[in-house]
Amino acid sequence: MSVEYAPRGIVGVLTPQANTTVEPEYAILTPPGYAFLNARLLSPHKTIEERLVDYFANVETYTREFANAPIGALCVATTGMSYLVGREAEDKKLAEMSAALGIPVMTAATSVCMALDALKAKRIALISPYEGNLDAAATPYWDSRGYKVVEKVSAAQPGDNFHPIYSLPSGAAQGALDKITDPSLDAVVMLGTGMPTFGPIARKPFLGRGLGKTPVFSCMFALIWANIVALDKREPTAEDFHKWLNGRWWRDRMEQKFI
Repeated sequence: MSVEYAPRGIVGVLTPQANTTVEPEYAILTPPGYAFLNARLLSPHKTIEERLVDYFANVETYTREFANAPIGALCVATTGMSYLVGREAEDKKLAEMSAALGIPVMTAATSVCMALDALKAKRIALISPYEGNLDAAATPYWDSRGYKVVEKVSAAQPGDNFHPIYSLPSGAAQGALDKITDPSLDAVVMLGTGMPTFGPIARKPFLGRGLGKTPVFSCMFALIWANIVALDKREPTAEDFHKWLNGRWWRDRMEQKFI
């Protein structure tokens, strides 16, 4: 079944309650012919760590927000949740939800894994917007998934804004990206679905300075790509991902407004 504005499929997106980046980046990167429907994950807890764990515990209840809309894939647009609950709990939950809903279900973190595996990337650099316990939990998660974190650069910035991650400018990701130096990297991944990252990717989708064709992408970029791969029921490949990194459709949208 198709609808007027999405003849090629619709993805359902579950977004953390105060996130200001997920929906705009979906609007930029989603190719013509597809659409996304968004619902908000809500939690009364005060700390980001408590909220993320709460989202995980109750994530199934939020799928009701889509009612009987014909979504062909469902995603949970957060990486921090994955770090705190761990690989095994995440995989179990996603498998159960996929079986119950009859559609592919993914998180931003598992979408990054799909991209890294398609790229055959094992040695990675991380750009992290997190601080404290959440930042500390990131590297062990990627280790558990079989990747070697060679470098990790912080994009966190001090301030009194409404949220330490969602209020970051894209310049924070760009500044951290400029600090990556290791020539042996297979990929650079910018973490945090709340940190704007499409500007830096549009400017330089492959790391230069003699580091060869090292792909630079973010968890949001990987998530939207993985959604479309799932809707199309096609194999994830490095060639396809590279085409997305160089994609004209989203670069035109970026150039109109942001670059």
